[in-house]
Amino acid sequence: MTALPATMTAIGVRQPGPPEALQPETRPLPQPREGEILIRVAAAGVNRPDVLQRKGGYPPPPGASDIPGLELAGDVVATGPGATRFKIGDKACALVAGGGYAEFATVHQDNALPVPEGLSLIEAAALPETFFTVWTNVFERGRLASGESFLVHGGSSGIGTTAIQLARAFGARVFTTAGSAEKCEACRRLGAELAVDYRTEDWSAAIRSATDGRGVDVILDMVGGDYVARNVDLLADDGRLVQIAFLKSSKTELDLMQVMRRRLTITGSTLRPRSVSEKGAIARALEAKVWPLLAARTVHPVIHAAFPLARAADAHRLMESSEHIGKIVLDLTL
Repeated sequence: MTALPATMTAIGVRQPGPPEALQPETRPLPQPREGEILIRVAAAGVNRPDVLQRKGGYPPPPGASDIPGLELAGDVVATGPGATRFKIGDKACALVAGGGYAEFATVHQDNALPVPEGLSLIEAAALPETFFTVWTNVFERGRLASGESFLVHGGSSGIGTTAIQLARAFGARVFTTAGSAEKCEACRRLGAELAVDYRTEDWSAAIRSATDGRGVDVILDMVGGDYVARNVDLLADDGRLVQIAFLKSSKTELDLMQVMRRRLTITGSTLRPRSVSEKGAIARALEAKVWPLLAARTVHPVIHAAFPLARAADAHRLMESSEHIGKIVLDLTL
């Protein structure tokens, strides 16, 4: 630790508000605790929960850093007591409960993964939040299997581009919605059989027609509100709806008779508050089943734009505009 600086630059939220609330600050260098590693951050992903935190609506869980940022990649520069999975000099990407928008960050070794072979640190920084989220929700909670059909709303988002590729790689028929012709075309290039522009088309009718009236087996939704009832109506018998966010509302009116009659499952999860061991189990599943696909370029992170750390506010403006396709990252090498 003696060769490392005593302080670092990080992006703080001085008070909840617009993107301008994100300001560079000088912070003490974090120290790795039992089982943790210290990473010199090369890049950090930008995600919608970061925007919610900036606005004051998504506080970090107890014990987590108040610095925004849920995923990062870089070089391991120190290890804490009992941390043996990585050695100094290794390249790693990690899911963190906070602290990504900084020059250095600590993370428990079980929530870090080696950078997949052939991927840059910029690409690796775009993996953890979306890949952990998609894997645990689509394949563990949603139990998507080869030969089944799958719908993800917001297919051009970071979650959407990841879900399309993984569902296709594991043998599912993939449908999606997106907000423009350009975004729909991007989704088709990633493997979606049908991409419906929800601004101009009735997505539920289009997907029901594409499945010959059967509906789909698994739906991953981030919209909520009136989409919930429409999703339930579109599910095939024994179908599963997985809810992971609410761009509209978490409250809706729903006739549960359909759930009973057609043996449907409605589930969902959050990722940030889960324990180190729970996240570690997801990490091990990803390393075994998905990391080889990344190394083979069967799936890949879609990077829309990279900003210097000092321009985190601009990255948030782009995120809130919804004009991006794929991931937004902060590149600390710029």
